[in-house]
Amino acid sequence: MPTTYARTSASTGLASTGVRHRRPRRGVVPLLAQLVIWAGAAAVLALWWHDTTSVVGPAEWLTGAGRITGLLAGYACAVLLALMARVPLLDHTVGSDRLARWHALGGRCTVSLALAHTLLIIWGYSLTARTDVVSQTSTLVLHYPDLLKGTAGFLLFLATGVLSARAARRRMSYETWHYLHFATYLAVFLTFGHQLATGADFVGNRVAQAAWYALFLGVAALVVRYRFLAPLRRGLRHRVRVAAVHPEAPGVVSVHLTGEHLDELGGEPGQFLRWRFLARGLWWTANPYSLSAPATPGHLRITVKAAGSHSAALARLAPGTRVWAEGPYGAFTADRRKGAKVLLLAGGVGITPLRALFETLPGQVTLVYRARTAHDLALRAELDAIAARRRATVHYVVDEPAGYSSPLTARGLSTLVPDLAGHDVYLCGPPGMTRAAVRALRDAGVPGRRIHHESFAF
Repeated sequence: MPTTYARTSASTGLASTGVRHRRPRRGVVPLLAQLVIWAGAAAVLALWWHDTTSVVGPAEWLTGAGRITGLLAGYACAVLLALMARVPLLDHTVGSDRLARWHALGGRCTVSLALAHTLLIIWGYSLTARTDVVSQTSTLVLHYPDLLKGTAGFLLFLATGVLSARAARRRMSYETWHYLHFATYLAVFLTFGHQLATGADFVGNRVAQAAWYALFLGVAALVVRYRFLAPLRRGLRHRVRVAAVHPEAPGVVSVHLTGEHLDELGGEPGQFLRWRFLARGLWWTANPYSLSAPATPGHLRITVKAAGSHSAALARLAPGTRVWAEGPYGAFTADRRKGAKVLLLAGGVGITPLRALFETLPGQVTLVYRARTAHDLALRAELDAIAARRRATVHYVVDEPAGYSSPLTARGLSTLVPDLAGHDVYLCGPPGMTRAAVRALRDAGVPGRRIHHESFAF
């Protein structure tokens, strides 16, 4: 079962046929982004400090803590929206999966801060007014400016946080989870007025109000431009349509797409786009699928495994179906490579972005493709042809029959790939396989900075 082609140390890759864009250094932008985020948080705390002359007694301590958590929660809302605005500079350097992890962590912090703000303010005000918590809550919600809307926004944030918990996500489709998250836009809108109308640090402070407006209007402009206007412009310019749908393996199909100037849309091998197929039952959501071949001016291709109702329906797409494509996204590209030797490690349909990289990455490239059975090896004929053409090595490892299996361990990988520790590794597969592979690679001596992977799980 393992198929090997002669490998030479002087083997060279093929140049990418997609459009290359000069990017800032990948390690600089993530660091700068984090510094900007923390600097903004420090500025928010400085605003509270400037407006607070003294804190005396339990009521003022509680109220002061409520003000701080409220300011930070409001600022965190702007950061959350900016992280998911799909700004190309961030997406192509930080990476979509890393931004998603920052967003998820920030979301938990935001909900916690908003909850703490609510409880601390109610408690502090009730001590100041010498009344009970229930009465004080009623007074705040019903009689303070914009606080009824702010309460509705807070409840929306809380509901979104609960539905984003891992246990809840497992019980809903990607499409449902995606659209429920649009409630956060409404929540931000509802709470924004409350912050300016009743926030002690904003009332009468024109500079602080102007800065807050500039922050949120700037983030809103990013969201409108990159999440709404850019997809509309690309859809009108590229006029993408389905050309054909071909089966590749059990439950796996390739969707071939045609259009105009698609090399501009397609980006680089290893990236993905969000695809909205204008067909019945599919038009209302845009799902992420990687390119499985380098983009050309008139052709794109994605290869998809049926893992849900949306992906399963792609096998029934009719030629001529209109498609809106958003992207490209992701930093899983040749720019991550630090040396001349590269291992591509794929599991199942994770071969999709790696197949495009296998064709285009320069240097000495080895591909290890793991699947359950030989029938599940999608695109195998193409991989064999690429390996023969560029004199590269490809190993197929299957679980059944057992005689062709190879353990996903440091020893097993080192047997397939000599000098494994000297390779950059591009890794794509199911979450369990990815975690096991990272452990095995680290045990084999591969530095963490040379293990490259992106997760497309929501």
